[in-house]
Amino acid sequence: MSASVWAEVMGAETRFTDVGGHRTRSVVAGQGAPVILLHGITGHAETWIRNIISLSAHHQVHALDMLGHGLTAKPDISYSIASLGEHVLAYMDAIGAPSAIIVGQSLGGWVGGWIAVNHPDRVRGYACVTGAGLEVSADAAALTQKIGAKVASATASATSAPTRQSVRARLEWLMHDASVVTDELVEARYRIYADPAFMAISGRMVGELTGGGAWTLTRERLAAIACPALVLWTRQNPTMPWEVGHEASRIIPGASWYLMEDAGHWPQFEKPAEFNGVLLDFLRRR
Repeated sequence: MSASVWAEVMGAETRFTDVGGHRTRSVVAGQGAPVILLHGITGHAETWIRNIISLSAHHQVHALDMLGHGLTAKPDISYSIASLGEHVLAYMDAIGAPSAIIVGQSLGGWVGGWIAVNHPDRVRGYACVTGAGLEVSADAAALTQKIGAKVASATASATSAPTRQSVRARLEWLMHDASVVTDELVEARYRIYADPAFMAISGRMVGELTGGGAWTLTRERLAAIACPALVLWTRQNPTMPWEVGHEASRIIPGASWYLMEDAGHWPQFEKPAEFNGVLLDFLRRR
Protein backbone atom coordinates (compact mmCIF):
# COMPACT_ATOMS: atom_id res chain seq x y z
CA MET A 1 0.00 0.00 0.00
CA SER A 2 1.36 3.44 -0.91
CA ALA A 3 1.94 5.98 1.83
CA SER A 4 -0.83 8.46 2.47
CA VAL A 5 -0.32 11.88 0.91
CA TRP A 6 -1.55 13.33 4.20
CA ALA A 7 1.72 12.18 5.77
CA GLU A 8 3.45 14.69 3.50
CA VAL A 9 1.69 17.61 5.19
CA MET A 10 2.39 16.56 8.78
CA GLY A 11 3.46 19.61 10.75
CA ALA A 12 1.09 21.97 8.96
CA GLU A 13 -2.10 23.27 10.53
CA THR A 14 -5.56 23.89 9.14
CA ARG A 15 -6.92 27.34 9.94
CA PHE A 16 -10.27 29.03 9.49
CA THR A 17 -10.03 32.82 9.24
CA ASP A 18 -12.78 35.41 9.07
CA VAL A 19 -12.04 37.25 5.83
CA GLY A 20 -14.52 40.07 5.36
CA GLY A 21 -17.25 37.94 6.89
CA HIS A 22 -16.34 34.88 4.81
CA ARG A 23 -15.05 31.82 6.69
CA THR A 24 -11.86 30.94 4.84
CA ARG A 25 -9.81 27.75 5.13
CA SER A 26 -6.06 27.66 4.73
CA VAL A 27 -3.37 25.07 5.37
CA VAL A 28 -0.39 26.84 6.94
CA ALA A 29 3.18 25.81 7.71
CA GLY A 30 6.47 27.52 8.49
CA GLN A 31 7.66 30.93 9.61
CA GLY A 32 8.86 33.99 7.77
CA ALA A 33 7.69 36.04 4.81
CA PRO A 34 4.32 34.76 3.50
CA VAL A 35 3.87 32.68 0.37
CA ILE A 36 0.26 32.33 -0.81
CA LEU A 37 -0.62 29.20 -2.84
CA LEU A 38 -3.73 29.44 -5.05
CA HIS A 39 -5.42 26.42 -6.66
CA GLY A 40 -7.31 25.98 -9.94
CA ILE A 41 -11.01 26.17 -10.77
CA THR A 42 -13.16 24.06 -8.41
CA GLY A 43 -9.94 23.12 -6.64
CA HIS A 44 -8.89 23.40 -3.00
CA ALA A 45 -5.87 23.56 -0.73
CA GLU A 46 -5.09 19.86 -1.22
CA THR A 47 -3.79 20.84 -4.66
CA TRP A 48 -0.56 21.71 -2.81
CA ILE A 49 -0.42 18.86 -0.32
CA ARG A 50 2.91 17.58 -1.71
CA ASN A 51 4.52 21.02 -1.63
CA ILE A 52 3.51 22.86 1.54
CA ILE A 53 6.10 21.44 3.93
CA SER A 54 9.01 21.62 1.48
CA LEU A 55 8.21 25.21 0.57
CA SER A 56 7.90 26.21 4.23
CA ALA A 57 11.62 25.81 4.98
CA HIS A 58 12.20 29.58 5.03
CA HIS A 59 8.71 31.03 4.50
CA GLN A 60 5.28 30.84 6.04
CA VAL A 61 3.22 29.04 3.41
CA HIS A 62 -0.55 29.53 3.15
CA ALA A 63 -2.45 27.19 0.83
CA LEU A 64 -5.89 28.76 0.48
CA ASP A 65 -9.33 27.56 -0.44
CA MET A 66 -10.35 30.55 -2.57
CA LEU A 67 -13.80 32.08 -2.21
CA GLY A 68 -16.50 29.60 -3.28
CA HIS A 69 -14.05 26.68 -3.19
CA GLY A 70 -13.09 23.87 -0.85
CA LEU A 71 -14.23 24.50 2.73
CA THR A 72 -14.29 28.28 2.34
CA ALA A 73 -17.60 30.15 2.33
CA LYS A 74 -19.70 30.03 -0.83
CA PRO A 75 -21.64 33.29 -0.96
CA ASP A 76 -24.27 33.98 -3.60
CA ILE A 77 -22.23 36.54 -5.54
CA SER A 78 -20.94 37.09 -9.04
CA TYR A 79 -17.70 35.11 -9.26
CA SER A 80 -15.04 36.95 -11.21
CA ILE A 81 -11.26 37.14 -11.27
CA ALA A 82 -11.56 40.43 -9.39
CA SER A 83 -13.81 39.02 -6.65
CA LEU A 84 -11.40 36.11 -6.08
CA GLY A 85 -8.42 38.44 -6.10
CA GLU A 86 -10.03 40.82 -3.62
CA HIS A 87 -10.71 37.88 -1.31
CA VAL A 88 -7.02 36.92 -1.42
CA LEU A 89 -6.03 40.49 -0.60
CA ALA A 90 -8.51 40.52 2.29
CA TYR A 91 -6.98 37.26 3.56
CA MET A 92 -3.56 38.92 3.49
CA ASP A 93 -5.00 41.82 5.48
CA ALA A 94 -6.49 39.37 7.99
CA ILE A 95 -3.12 37.68 8.62
CA GLY A 96 -1.28 41.01 8.75
CA ALA A 97 0.65 40.58 5.52
CA PRO A 98 1.25 43.85 3.65
CA SER A 99 2.74 41.84 0.78
CA ALA A 100 3.41 38.23 -0.21
CA ILE A 101 4.83 36.00 -2.89
CA ILE A 102 1.86 34.58 -4.79
CA VAL A 103 2.06 31.18 -6.47
CA GLY A 104 -0.97 30.34 -8.58
CA GLN A 105 -1.82 27.19 -10.52
CA SER A 106 -4.32 27.39 -13.40
CA LEU A 107 -7.12 29.72 -12.19
CA GLY A 108 -4.84 30.62 -9.29
CA GLY A 109 -2.22 31.88 -11.74
CA TRP A 110 -4.90 34.05 -13.35
CA VAL A 111 -5.99 35.47 -9.98
CA GLY A 112 -2.37 36.00 -8.94
CA GLY A 113 -1.77 37.88 -12.19
CA TRP A 114 -4.76 40.12 -11.48
CA ILE A 115 -3.29 41.00 -8.09
CA ALA A 116 0.20 41.60 -9.54
CA VAL A 117 -1.20 43.95 -12.22
CA ASN A 118 -3.73 45.83 -10.11
CA HIS A 119 -2.04 45.83 -6.68
CA PRO A 120 1.71 45.70 -7.39
CA ASP A 121 2.58 46.92 -3.91
CA ARG A 122 1.08 43.73 -2.42
CA VAL A 123 3.13 41.26 -4.50
CA ARG A 124 6.82 40.56 -3.78
CA GLY A 125 6.98 37.78 -6.34
CA TYR A 126 4.61 35.96 -8.71
CA ALA A 127 4.77 32.38 -9.98
CA CYS A 128 2.31 31.29 -12.68
CA VAL A 129 1.98 27.49 -12.93
CA THR A 130 0.12 26.19 -16.02
CA GLY A 131 -1.87 29.38 -15.62
CA ALA A 132 -5.20 30.33 -17.15
CA GLY A 133 -6.40 33.61 -18.63
CA LEU A 134 -3.36 34.34 -20.82
CA GLU A 135 -4.00 36.21 -24.07
CA VAL A 136 -0.64 36.73 -25.73
CA SER A 137 -1.40 36.68 -29.46
CA ALA A 138 -3.84 38.02 -32.04
CA ASP A 139 -5.99 34.89 -31.82
CA ALA A 140 -5.57 34.57 -28.06
CA ALA A 141 -9.15 35.55 -27.20
CA ALA A 142 -10.51 32.73 -29.36
CA LEU A 143 -8.02 30.29 -27.82
CA THR A 144 -9.00 31.40 -24.31
CA GLN A 145 -12.69 30.79 -25.09
CA LYS A 146 -11.90 27.41 -26.64
CA ILE A 147 -9.84 26.32 -23.63
CA GLY A 148 -12.49 27.73 -21.26
CA ALA A 149 -15.20 25.67 -22.95
CA LYS A 150 -13.01 22.57 -22.69
CA VAL A 151 -12.38 23.13 -18.99
CA ALA A 152 -16.06 23.93 -18.33
CA SER A 153 -17.17 20.72 -20.04
CA ALA A 154 -14.68 18.56 -18.14
CA THR A 155 -15.61 20.24 -14.87
CA ALA A 156 -19.38 20.07 -15.35
CA SER A 157 -19.26 16.30 -15.77
CA ALA A 158 -17.78 16.03 -12.27
CA THR A 159 -19.62 18.81 -10.44
CA SER A 160 -23.19 18.75 -11.75
CA ALA A 161 -24.07 15.39 -10.19
CA PRO A 162 -20.84 14.24 -8.57
CA THR A 163 -19.92 10.60 -8.11
CA ARG A 164 -16.60 9.20 -7.07
CA GLN A 165 -16.16 7.89 -10.60
CA SER A 166 -16.82 11.28 -12.22
CA VAL A 167 -14.51 13.02 -9.73
CA ARG A 168 -11.77 10.50 -10.48
CA ALA A 169 -12.19 11.08 -14.21
CA ARG A 170 -11.85 14.86 -13.69
CA LEU A 171 -8.68 14.40 -11.62
CA GLU A 172 -7.17 11.92 -14.09
CA TRP A 173 -7.80 14.43 -16.89
CA LEU A 174 -5.46 16.81 -15.08
CA MET A 175 -2.57 14.36 -15.00
CA HIS A 176 -0.08 13.02 -17.51
CA ASP A 177 0.15 9.83 -15.45
CA ALA A 178 -3.35 8.99 -14.22
CA SER A 179 -1.99 6.43 -11.76
CA VAL A 180 -0.95 9.25 -9.38
CA VAL A 181 -4.63 9.90 -8.56
CA THR A 182 -5.26 8.17 -5.24
CA ASP A 183 -8.49 7.04 -3.64
CA GLU A 184 -8.02 9.50 -0.78
CA LEU A 185 -7.60 12.44 -3.16
CA VAL A 186 -10.77 11.35 -4.97
CA GLU A 187 -12.62 11.07 -1.66
CA ALA A 188 -11.53 14.52 -0.49
CA ARG A 189 -12.65 16.17 -3.72
CA TYR A 190 -15.87 14.12 -3.90
CA ARG A 191 -16.93 15.33 -0.45
CA ILE A 192 -16.30 18.94 -1.46
CA TYR A 193 -18.20 18.56 -4.73
CA ALA A 194 -21.13 16.78 -3.03
CA ASP A 195 -21.58 19.60 -0.50
CA PRO A 196 -25.01 21.18 -1.24
CA ALA A 197 -23.53 24.66 -0.76
CA PHE A 198 -20.95 23.98 -3.47
CA MET A 199 -23.47 22.36 -5.80
CA ALA A 200 -25.69 25.44 -5.46
CA ILE A 201 -23.02 27.75 -6.94
CA SER A 202 -20.59 25.58 -8.90
CA GLY A 203 -22.34 25.66 -12.27
CA ARG A 204 -22.75 29.42 -12.28
CA MET A 205 -19.26 30.00 -10.90
CA VAL A 206 -17.60 27.84 -13.57
CA GLY A 207 -19.67 29.54 -16.27
CA GLU A 208 -18.69 33.02 -15.09
CA LEU A 209 -15.00 32.18 -14.86
CA THR A 210 -14.69 30.27 -18.14
CA GLY A 211 -17.10 32.23 -20.34
CA GLY A 212 -16.26 35.23 -22.50
CA GLY A 213 -15.86 38.69 -21.05
CA ALA A 214 -13.67 37.79 -18.09
CA TRP A 215 -10.68 39.96 -17.20
CA THR A 216 -7.62 38.47 -18.94
CA LEU A 217 -3.85 38.70 -18.87
CA THR A 218 -3.23 40.52 -22.13
CA ARG A 219 0.23 41.38 -23.43
CA GLU A 220 -0.11 44.91 -22.08
CA ARG A 221 -1.06 43.69 -18.61
CA LEU A 222 1.68 41.06 -18.52
CA ALA A 223 4.22 43.72 -19.52
CA ALA A 224 3.09 45.81 -16.54
CA ILE A 225 4.01 43.14 -13.96
CA ALA A 226 6.88 44.70 -12.05
CA CYS A 227 7.73 42.03 -9.46
CA PRO A 228 10.11 39.09 -9.97
CA ALA A 229 8.20 36.35 -11.79
CA LEU A 230 8.43 32.68 -12.72
CA VAL A 231 6.33 30.99 -15.40
CA LEU A 232 6.31 27.19 -15.07
CA TRP A 233 4.61 24.97 -17.62
CA THR A 234 4.50 21.36 -18.77
CA ARG A 235 4.87 20.05 -22.27
CA GLN A 236 1.87 17.75 -21.74
CA ASN A 237 -0.49 20.34 -20.20
CA PRO A 238 -4.06 19.43 -21.33
CA THR A 239 -5.30 23.04 -21.30
CA MET A 240 -3.25 26.01 -22.53
CA PRO A 241 -0.29 24.93 -24.76
CA TRP A 242 3.19 25.41 -23.34
CA GLU A 243 4.07 27.86 -26.10
CA VAL A 244 1.54 30.32 -24.63
CA GLY A 245 3.22 30.13 -21.24
CA HIS A 246 6.64 30.58 -22.84
CA GLU A 247 5.49 33.70 -24.66
CA ALA A 248 4.04 35.07 -21.41
CA SER A 249 7.44 34.59 -19.75
CA ARG A 250 9.02 36.62 -22.57
CA ILE A 251 6.55 39.47 -22.07
CA ILE A 252 6.79 39.77 -18.26
CA PRO A 253 9.92 41.87 -17.67
CA GLY A 254 12.76 39.68 -16.39
CA ALA A 255 10.59 36.60 -15.84
CA SER A 256 12.13 33.14 -15.49
CA TRP A 257 10.84 30.23 -17.56
CA TYR A 258 10.76 26.50 -16.74
CA LEU A 259 9.29 23.74 -18.90
CA MET A 260 8.66 20.41 -17.18
CA GLU A 261 8.49 17.12 -19.07
CA ASP A 262 6.15 14.18 -18.41
CA ALA A 263 3.59 16.07 -16.33
CA GLY A 264 0.10 17.42 -17.01
CA HIS A 265 -1.87 20.27 -15.45
CA TRP A 266 -0.75 19.50 -11.88
CA PRO A 267 3.07 19.40 -12.04
CA GLN A 268 3.22 20.23 -8.33
CA PHE A 269 1.40 16.97 -7.57
CA GLU A 270 2.79 14.68 -10.27
CA LYS A 271 6.47 15.61 -9.90
CA PRO A 272 6.74 17.30 -6.51
CA ALA A 273 10.50 16.90 -6.05
CA GLU A 274 11.29 18.66 -9.33
CA PHE A 275 8.57 21.25 -8.82
CA ASN A 276 9.61 22.04 -5.24
CA GLY A 277 13.23 22.41 -6.32
CA VAL A 278 12.37 24.94 -9.03
CA LEU A 279 10.06 26.93 -6.79
CA LEU A 280 12.45 26.89 -3.81
CA ASP A 281 15.15 28.30 -6.07
CA PHE A 282 12.76 31.08 -7.11
CA LEU A 283 11.86 31.79 -3.47
CA ARG A 284 15.54 31.88 -2.42
CA ARG A 285 16.28 34.44 -5.13
CA ARG A 286 13.44 36.60 -3.83
